[in-house]
Amino acid sequence: MALEQVRDFQPVAIAVLTISDSRSRDDDKSGDVLAARIVDAGHNLAGRALVADDIDAIGQQILSWCESGGVDAIITTGGTGLTGRDVTPEALRKIMDKEIDGFGEAFRWVSWQKIGTSSMQSRALACVVKGVYVFALPGSPSACRDGWDELLVHQLDLRHRPCNFVEIMPRLMEGASTQGTGRGEK
Repeated sequence: MALEQVRDFQPVAIAVLTISDSRSRDDDKSGDVLAARIVDAGHNLAGRALVADDIDAIGQQILSWCESGGVDAIITTGGTGLTGRDVTPEALRKIMDKEIDGFGEAFRWVSWQKIGTSSMQSRALACVVKGVYVFALPGSPSACRDGWDELLVHQLDLRHRPCNFVEIMPRLMEGASTQGTGRGEK
């Protein structure tokens, strides 16, 4: 993971969304892990919320942040498994503009190194919604640590080479019918 020293670090505004029917803000260890890592890396924690495993509630919170103009990326935790209540991927597929296929593949590869074949039960994914990156991680603190430490800390750093998500942020809305909404014009 090479860092190019010529570029200066550019903080990214990142919101954290915990998706759970059983957690509260007081016992949201996964959200705490992500929030701490975001701030420790020098980024801005642009928001934090907790919603139930409900397709509409998930979509509404994500769209609210995307339309606010103050968020560059959203990391969700929870709802990526196989049970009937796990609906994060379904919620994202209703509102996404583009899926980032490689993120889910890379996350499962990282997980494979630690939990072997159990990694195939994860439906972690990433996408772009209205010019904002959305990364959906599983709900365990260890999955959040792995997703941040192994993938996101690098891709959300402008200095990471050969390429990273930050350098293409201004171009995410190119050619989109919603162009001119203020997103992607950094």
